[in-house]
Amino acid sequence: MAKGLLVTYVLWAVGGPAGLHHLYLGRDSHALLWMLTLGGGGLGWLWEFWKLPSFVAQANRAQGQRRGSRGGTPPLSLIRFAAQMIVGIYFGLVALISFSFMANFYIVGLPLAVGLGVLLVAAVGNQTSDVKNTLGAAFLTSPIFYGRPIAILPISLAASITAQKHRRYKASVGSEMLSVRLYRLGLAYLAFTGPLAYSILCNTTATLSYVAETLGSILSWFSLFPFLGHFLESVCLLPYRTWRLLVGNPGFSSSSFQEWEKLYELVQSFQEEKHQLAHQVLGLSEGTTNEEIHRRYHELVKTWHPDHNLHQTEEAQRHFLEIQAAYEILSQPRKPRGSGRSRWLNGRYPIMPICIF
Repeated sequence: MAKGLLVTYVLWAVGGPAGLHHLYLGRDSHALLWMLTLGGGGLGWLWEFWKLPSFVAQANRAQGQRRGSRGGTPPLSLIRFAAQMIVGIYFGLVALISFSFMANFYIVGLPLAVGLGVLLVAAVGNQTSDVKNTLGAAFLTSPIFYGRPIAILPISLAASITAQKHRRYKASVGSEMLSVRLYRLGLAYLAFTGPLAYSILCNTTATLSYVAETLGSILSWFSLFPFLGHFLESVCLLPYRTWRLLVGNPGFSSSSFQEWEKLYELVQSFQEEKHQLAHQVLGLSEGTTNEEIHRRYHELVKTWHPDHNLHQTEEAQRHFLEIQAAYEILSQPRKPRGSGRSRWLNGRYPIMPICIF
């Protein structure tokens, strides 16, 4: 049955961010992508207004084709490559929030999540890519920056390059029942959102803290590349700037400013609490110099090293790990507490304290 352009536009208007029009056109991968990203943050959904006629024509052509493979290689698309990178990073961040507590997460869970995000974009439309090679590239790259959130970037880059290298047209297949397609999409959606929802609802404070620290780590790394760093900062500022375009300049006394300030204070309180706990673990007071921290760290490491405490191995190992974590926190450069709010007053990067600290 031929697909109608008018019906497609109606579904786009009613449930576009949820991918209803793509589901109608048989573009299940695109529908799932829109379901998981709410229409590409709304921007992709709006941009599709001009693309719907070509989507409908493509769907009608696919219905008239016989089962088989289309010859040739799809043209290289920088837009698809960029989307693969972004969605791969997005899937990696969600996996960090949901599954980072698992053993061997950075070797298995993280590359798998990033690779699946890249493959989802690669399968949009009439194209696809090689699953084995794309996931293989993600797993081979995972040891880079092992144990750090920044590992998402090289994994996503390697998987995206591999997916583009092995891009191909999809084989034409017969139509499936709508119930089967919905069942498959529902399982994929629950597999993505279920662990994330559990983490947010049952451990909200830790989740917010982890998201803030992860964004801060990624943005700090991008400071080496001013253009990309500025672009990511703009993405963080997008909700605030959109709100200002709609309602005008709110001023410093508005409820919007107060809400952003509350969130900044919440994120800042996480940092303060973390540093206080680290000082307690090392038995130091606030204001201790770096030399004193370094000397105290080596003293405690010698005292609590598991090899020196064979009669209480478990307790020694626990203290040893706590000391390592506390020293890592106190060794990182710490920005002044008022540095974030000064950007508010100067009119620069109004909500950057949320993203970088």
